[in-house]
Amino acid sequence: MQEIGLTSLITVALALAGVLAVLVLSLRGIRAAGLARGGVRRLAIEEAVALDGRRRVVLLRCDGRDLLLLTGSGQDMVIGWLPDAPTTGPGA
Repeated sequence: MQEIGLTSLITVALALAGVLAVLVLSLRGIRAAGLARGGVRRLAIEEAVALDGRRRVVLLRCDGRDLLLLTGSGQDMVIGWLPDAPTTGPGA
């Protein structure tokens, strides 16, 4: 009777491990395909440059526009929105 219980327990544990493995692999596949995001990201840090030990200039992209911020001093400040880059090349 003990062997039947142990065998059943091992079978259940292996089945659970198999289901979890399928779920993890499915989620990784969905993320790799880019389907996990709810939409396009509106805000991203494009670049950050350290001016000294405390201050940084950060270039943000928000809704397709660039914004410069000065951070790390006693008071963070918006330097300003950058103008849209002119398009160059054939057909521009």
